[in-house]
Amino acid sequence: EMLRSLALKHGRAVVKTRASMSMVQRRRQHTNVIDTLRERHFVSAVTSEDIVEHVGSNSTAVYCGVDPTAPSLHLGNMVTLMGLLHFHLGGHQAIPLVGNATGMIGDPSGRSTERVALDRETLARNIAGIEAQLQRFFRGGTEYALKRMPEIDPTRIRKVRVLHNADWYQDMNILQFLGSVGRYSRVGAMMARDSVKSRLQSMHGISFTEFSYQLLQAYDFWHLYHHHGCRIQLGGSDQWGNITAGTDLIHKMPLQQDGCDTGGLIAEPENGSVDTAYGLTIPLLTTSSGEKFGKSAGNAIWLDEAKTSAFDIYQFFVKTSDTDVERFLKMFTLLPIRRIAEVMSEHREVPENFAAQRLLAAEVTELIHGQSGLNRALCATEVL
Repeated sequence: EMLRSLALKHGRAVVKTRASMSMVQRRRQHTNVIDTLRERHFVSAVTSEDIVEHVGSNSTAVYCGVDPTAPSLHLGNMVTLMGLLHFHLGGHQAIPLVGNATGMIGDPSGRSTERVALDRETLARNIAGIEAQLQRFFRGGTEYALKRMPEIDPTRIRKVRVLHNADWYQDMNILQFLGSVGRYSRVGAMMARDSVKSRLQSMHGISFTEFSYQLLQAYDFWHLYHHHGCRIQLGGSDQWGNITAGTDLIHKMPLQQDGCDTGGLIAEPENGSVDTAYGLTIPLLTTSSGEKFGKSAGNAIWLDEAKTSAFDIYQFFVKTSDTDVERFLKMFTLLPIRRIAEVMSEHREVPENFAAQRLLAAEVTELIHGQSGLNRALCATEVL
């Protein structure tokens, strides 16, 4: 009873909204995910507008990669994973890719200095932690969604496939890689990418190791396209150059040029169209003042409760500024847009009640840590 009253006090009075949704108001299971993402401000850029028709008329496979540079995911990662979760709930095949190979190289995107190389023991520990978190995020995210989106048919939700890119690099040597991927890559295009240009202009420059990272990510997309039927790559807006490197390689490199055959092949795209490989970038997580979130920025909010508790997650979001709260409700929750509009109207009328912030904090805490995590956060908040 105490938890029920606390939940109501902290913005959880949404059950009646869910229960009262009529069948007429419910969306179809196969609502175009691209439209949903745009409505929620997830789309920064796409490689082709044909992606809308592709997603609307096909059950497709979509991937986003996470390099194990830390033992835990953080809120910056969660933004992209929320985009992948929307595809997952829409009946598409979600493929979170753990970059246990690329994590040994380091992505220069969004960095002014080179990443510190990880030893094998640290890398293995990070890989295990991130893979477990990915499984937990999509399992918990599905449970969270089914409580709020009664229009979803759970029988159409496909099992998430967590893959590791070391699986297709472990039997490939440097000569095979350069003879296939390197042959179809142009140095001019590689130099022109923002992640490279910004580093070349810095006092530290860029090593060949990090310069070549874009080729590895390009080959990841090429491999997933041919061996796992993946047609879309998601990434933060700083990943645009790496994503387009992948679509370029798919367009240019024939299947028989693969340096290492690592499994069964997927049928070629309809009519041989090269436009069936798409990229979609998501805005980087920032506040209205332009402040970035993430471990590189030094202000990461971790998804691992041992690093950032459910209480701290709740407190972080309950302190969201008025200018950010509506955007965060759209990006970090699966609440209907109508419900978000309602709470924002309530907030504007009585801003001192922080109704929008309390709802945001409760929703995100439950999404990340489940109902039990939210209960702990609410109890600790009430005590303090």
